[in-house]
Amino acid sequence: MLARALRLSNALELTLYVVLAMSLCKASFIAALGLAVLAMLALRSVVIAVTYAFAGAYASLAPRLSGRQRMLMVLGEYLSFVVTFLVIMPFERWWMGDDRLPRQVAEGQGLTAGAAGGRPPLLLIHGYGCSRACWWWLRAHLEAAGWTVATISLEPIYTSIDNYVDPVARRVDEVLAATGAAQLILVGHSMGGLVSRAYLQRHGDARVARLVTLGTPHQGSELARLGFGDNGRQMRPQSPWLQALASPPASVHTVALYSPHDNFVMPPALLELRGAQNRVIDGIGHLAMLYSPRVTQALLTVLEQTAARCRRAAIDAAEITDAER
Repeated sequence: MLARALRLSNALELTLYVVLAMSLCKASFIAALGLAVLAMLALRSVVIAVTYAFAGAYASLAPRLSGRQRMLMVLGEYLSFVVTFLVIMPFERWWMGDDRLPRQVAEGQGLTAGAAGGRPPLLLIHGYGCSRACWWWLRAHLEAAGWTVATISLEPIYTSIDNYVDPVARRVDEVLAATGAAQLILVGHSMGGLVSRAYLQRHGDARVARLVTLGTPHQGSELARLGFGDNGRQMRPQSPWLQALASPPASVHTVALYSPHDNFVMPPALLELRGAQNRVIDGIGHLAMLYSPRVTQALLTVLEQTAARCRRAAIDAAEITDAER
């Protein structure tokens, strides 16, 4: 389980820094502990700096930001990285709990969307090296807006993306059975968007009303050349896996939300998906998309549009049924 592995690795890292500080600097335990925490934070700042160094090679392809905008973007990405991997994901059960999936329609209604007012439930699919815990902030805001939200953790973290398709299919079935809905909306962050497309390619779109992706490397990422596992290799530009995923393309209507200043997916053109609605949100880092009010508002707009379309489809289906009677 990723949460347990993160707790263990973080504890070992902290212990190592404490021992080094006490032995090399002759610091007291309390002082060594403070230095160890600073060292952990510094190491993660280096990781974010490396991602932006790679992204800097493609900076000319993205809209220019002011110095203040760039500083806030990098700071937001760093804080998102620290909070996600040091605070939330290691203690997933504390932050997330179980998904809340209330039953929303009666058996046998056969509506296109199952949620109250024609809103389909949502299934959030996380990205590379993460777990369902990364959705903590966004899930809370989606639920506050009245959406029924389900999540899934994909394990092991370093395996072929194809190995995630069947678990997603089972979770789709569970969510639809629990809510009584006929369809749901898939929302994928980063690699989660590719997992969603692989699911649609294998299982079709009968159970999916729409796919929304956030910062997904639809055409790969140059940074993936440094990635681990089969899934890291599959996300390299022009990989055989990505080429196979593109043919045939997913038939469900897709909206791709992305930032041209993404520090994990580069160059920016690789974030676009042919045939989808590609919508740009400037000045946001890759992980920061999961904590951004601007991204949340854009996502909610797309979701409301989908709900309206589902309501119209349900009404049309009901009218056809009445006419046949």
